[in-house]
Parts: sequence; structure tokens; C-alpha cells
Amino acid sequence: MIYFLTGNKGKLYEATEILGAVQELDIDLPEIQDLDPHEVIKAKLKEAQQHHQGEFMVEDTSLSLEAIRGLPGTLIKWFLKSIGTEGIFKLADNEKNYKANALCVIGYSDKSGKTHFFEGRVEGTIVSPRGDSNFGWDPIFVPTGHSKTYAEMGNSEKNQISHRRMALDKLKKYLDNIEI
Repeated sequence: MIYFLTGNKGKLYEATEILGAVQELDIDLPEIQDLDPHEVIKAKLKEAQQHHQGEFMVEDTSLSLEAIRGLPGTLIKWFLKSIGTEGIFKLADNEKNYKANALCVIGYSDKSGKTHFFEGRVEGTIVSPRGDSNFGWDPIFVPTGHSKTYAEMGNSEKNQISHRRMALDKLKKYLDNIEI
């Protein structure tokens, strides 16, 4: 059994769909601020191991804009709280550079406590907010090769191409190979 450190039911559902037996572990963990998602994840996993035993997974999602040298990156939560999706769009629009990438890094801590990382990255474009979703930055991100924002896509469509899906697929492949 893998414990997924999240309070987000959507993330839990997606992980369960791909990995199977995953149990939510909603522990209020301090989140360090660092531009490196691996450091954020390592700190969360270390803290979780102080409270519970077992195999853990945690994910960190970043949105990086080329226009502002990769920010907000891991700090996306704070950018959303302070300037919102419209403000993030305006940052890209001010520079007339709309290139962005979405990154999901999953950290998996095995039974021995060793951490493994799995990444999924989707290149895309920042647009003026569109769509009905209030989930994070979904209304402003259009993946390359698509015409809709994540917010305009249904969950099944988004979950087939998302950065989280890519990272979860890599974790599943790893888990399938070690259980042979």
C-alpha cells in the first residue's frame, strides 16, 4: 500500500486510476520554499516518515513561464494567491512571450526510505483565462498541440495528456518492474 500525501481528491482519484491501491494520507506538513521541486518533495517525505510508517508518494506541480525566467515554478501556489491567473497571464503578456511548461515531480519513498523521482512535463502556452475550472492555473495553460486550456478540457481528456499523468505512468512502470 502506498500512502499519497495529499488532501486533493482530484489528485487522489487520478493516482488511484493509474496505480490502483493508493491511500490518501492527509497530514498537515510544512512545505519548504525552494525553486527545486526535488528539495520540496524530500522535505515532505522526511517529515511524513516522522508521523507514519510505510511507502509514501508526494507530488509537486510547477508552472514555469519563459517570460519571467522560469518563475513561478514551485512557487505557483503563492503567485496564484497573490495575483491570480489573470495576473500570471499579464506577466507573460507584458513580455509578449507566452511559452510555458507544466512540470509534475512525484517523489516515491520505498519501504527502506529511499526516494525515487518521476517527472512529467508538458510544454504549452499561457493564455487569458478560459474555462469553467477554478483549479489552480488550468484556465491559462494550453498544452502544445491542443486548442483548449486544461480548464476547458473534461477530466478524462486532461488526464490523458497531463504532466501528472506522465509522472504517474513512470511511477507505475517502476512499481510494476520492482514487483516482479
